[in-house]
Amino acid sequence: MLEVRQPTFFPAMNTPQFSRLRHPFARRLIPSAISVFLISCAGVGAANAQDKPSAEAQVLPEVTVSSSGLELGVSDMTTPVSVLEGNDLVRRREATLGETLEGEPGITGSHFGAGASRPVIRGMDGPRVKMLSDGSEIQDASTVSPDHTVATEPLLATQIEVLRGPSALIYGAGAIGGVVNVLDNKIPTAIPQKGYEGSAEARVGSGANEKAGAVSLTGGTGNIAVHVEASGRDAGDYGVGSGWSGGSSVPGSFNRTSGGSVGLSWIGSAGYLGFAVTQQNAKYGLPGHNHDIEGCHPHGDHLHCGGHGHDHDHDHGAADDGHDHEAHAPGDVPVVDMTSKRLDVRGELRNPFAGFSVIRMRGGLTDYRHDEIEDGAVSTTFKNKAYDLRVEAQHEPIAGWKGMIGLQSSQRKFSATGAEAYVQPTITRKTGFFLLEEYRIGDFRIEAALRHDRQTAEAEESRIERSHNSTSVSLGGVWRFQPGYSTGLTYSRASRAPTAEELYAKGLHMATSTYELGNSDLRNEVSNNIDLSLRKTSGDTTFDVTAYHNRIKGYIFGQTLDAVEGLQLLKYSQRDATFTGVEAKVRQQLNKSMGVTVFGDVVRAKLADDSNLPRMSPARLGLRVDTKWREWDGNVEWVQVARQNRIAAFETETPGYGMLNLGVAYNGGKGTANEWQVYLKARNLTNRLAYSATSFIKDAAPLMGRNITVGMRVAF
Repeated sequence: MLEVRQPTFFPAMNTPQFSRLRHPFARRLIPSAISVFLISCAGVGAANAQDKPSAEAQVLPEVTVSSSGLELGVSDMTTPVSVLEGNDLVRRREATLGETLEGEPGITGSHFGAGASRPVIRGMDGPRVKMLSDGSEIQDASTVSPDHTVATEPLLATQIEVLRGPSALIYGAGAIGGVVNVLDNKIPTAIPQKGYEGSAEARVGSGANEKAGAVSLTGGTGNIAVHVEASGRDAGDYGVGSGWSGGSSVPGSFNRTSGGSVGLSWIGSAGYLGFAVTQQNAKYGLPGHNHDIEGCHPHGDHLHCGGHGHDHDHDHGAADDGHDHEAHAPGDVPVVDMTSKRLDVRGELRNPFAGFSVIRMRGGLTDYRHDEIEDGAVSTTFKNKAYDLRVEAQHEPIAGWKGMIGLQSSQRKFSATGAEAYVQPTITRKTGFFLLEEYRIGDFRIEAALRHDRQTAEAEESRIERSHNSTSVSLGGVWRFQPGYSTGLTYSRASRAPTAEELYAKGLHMATSTYELGNSDLRNEVSNNIDLSLRKTSGDTTFDVTAYHNRIKGYIFGQTLDAVEGLQLLKYSQRDATFTGVEAKVRQQLNKSMGVTVFGDVVRAKLADDSNLPRMSPARLGLRVDTKWREWDGNVEWVQVARQNRIAAFETETPGYGMLNLGVAYNGGKGTANEWQVYLKARNLTNRLAYSATSFIKDAAPLMGRNITVGMRVAF
C-alpha cells in the first residue's frame, strides 16, 4: 500500500513560521524546490568546472523542428519549442491533443469531458492556437467552441511540435498563442529499406475502462510507396477523484473514436509527390448540459429566462467556489457524432532551379460534419467544407541571408443548422504572403519574418461582409555565448483578424451554457510580444527558461454581461490586454542512471483596467525523478497546480490540487529491426478530486481520477 507522507528531512518546515504558509501550493512544493535547488547548485558548479560534459552527463539530442520553416534544431530557435517523439510520445499520448500536451511548460488543455480538449498555450486558445497536420491547417469546428474535438488522432502521430509566441508567425498572424504541428506517416516520403515497415500498438486504461489501438504499415518498391493506417478507441464514462458530490463518474463522458488513412506517393531522387485520403469518426458525450436554459434570451445587456429577468437576483461574483453539483444532475446527455473526411496532398522538389534549394507544397481538402443528438434525434448539425493550400520556396544565400518565401490560401464554408445554430452560415477566405530570413555570423543567428494577410468573412443570410488586412513582423536572435549555452531574444508585432464567430454569433449555446452575441464592428487585434530565453543543452545540468510579455491592443474576448440560472450572456468585445509569464524546465543528472527535473509555468493575463480575463491557466510547479537501467526506464512526478483566484466577473474560483503520476517501461529488441516496448503509466495515483480552471464545464466534469494504463507497442 502506497502511503504519501509530509517530508520530515527539513526540520524548519515543521515550525510555526512555516505553518503560516497556509496555501497548499507553497507548503507542499517549498521543501521539494529547496531540495532540487541545492542539487542543481552542486550540478552547476560541477558543470562549470569543465568545458566538456562527462561521459555520464546528459547531452540533449538535436531534434529537427519541421515547422520551423528552415529545418532548424531546437537550440537554433529564437523562442521555445516543445517536440514530442519516440518513446516519450508513445507514453504521453492520450485521446485528445490537449491531454497529450498539457504536461509541457506553458501548455494546458481546455477540458470538455473526455471527447474534446484543445491545447491552451500561454493562456490563449481557440483561433489563437493553430492546429496543423504536417504544415497544413486542420479544418474542423474546434475553434468555434471547446466542446468540438480536434480532428486528428494522437495515436497515429509520429512527432508533435509546439511553437510558442513569435515562432508561429509564418503560419498565420492569428496564431499569437502558438502552433501545434502533428506529423504523421500517411504520405510516404521514402521507400522503406527492406520494402516494408510499420508499427502496432494496443493499450487499456482503468479510469474509463478504455481500450485503444492503432496499426500503421508502409510498403514500397521502385518509385512507388503505399501507406495504410487505422485506429480505434472505446472508453466509457470516466471516474473522478474521491469526494465529488456528483458521484463517482461523470455522466456522458464516454468517448468512442475510429479512423483510417490510405496514402500513395511517387518518390524520386529529387523529391516526392503524394496524396492521402483520411476519415476520422468520433462519438462522445457532452456533460453538464442544462435544459433549464432553453427558453432564455437577452433583453439588451440582461438575460430573461422564463420568470427570471434582470430585476431578479443575479450571481455577479465569486463569493464561493461555485461547485454546486446539484445543478448538474444526470439526465439525457447530448452526444456529438462527428465525421471528418480529408484529402491531403504533399510534395517536395529539391534543387528545382538556380537560386532555390527546395520547393514544398502542402494542401488539404476537408469535408467535416458533426451532429449533436438529443433524445435520439439530431438537434443541431455543424458543417465545415474547407481547403488550405501552402507553397513555400527556400532560396540559396543572398548576401549571407538564407530563407524562404511562401504563399498560403484557404477558404472555409461553415454552417450550423438546428436548435443551437447560434452562428449563421459564413464563408471565410484568407490569403497570406510570408517571408522568413536568417543570417549567421559566428555564434549569432538572426531571424526576421514578415507576413501579410487579407481576410474576408461573409455572413450568407444577412449578406454582411467584413474585410481585414493585417501585416505582422518579427525580429529575433540567438547567441551561443558558450558551448552548450544559448540565449534568445525576439520581438514580434502580429495582427489578427476576428473570426466569423466573433463577428456574427447570435444565439443560445447550451453546451457551454452561454448566449453568445457577435460584434460585426470588431477590428484587428494587434499584439506586441517580447520573448527572452536562456538554455543549456549539455552537461549534468540542463535547463530552458523563458519569460515573455505580450501587450495586445484591442484584444477580442467573450465578455460576460449577465448570468441567470447558470446561463451567461456573452458578448464579443475588445479591450487592451497584457499577458506576462514565465515557463521553465531544469534537469539535474544525479548519476549515470538517474536524474531530477523541476518544471513549471505561470501566466498573468489582465485587461487595461486591471480586471482579469476569464478561464486563465493557474500557476503550476512540478518535480520529476527519472531513471534508466538496462532495458528499463521509469519516472515519478508530483505536479502542484495553484488555486485560480484571479477571476473575471461571474466566474468562480477554482481550487488547487496536487497530482502524483508515474510511468515505467521495458524496451526490448534495441538496435534490431523489431523493437518493442511494454509500458505502464499511472495518473493521479492518490485519486485527488481536481477541477480545470480553463474549462467551461469544470463543475460538471472534474478531471479524471486514478487512471492506470498498460500498453504494448511493436515496430517492425
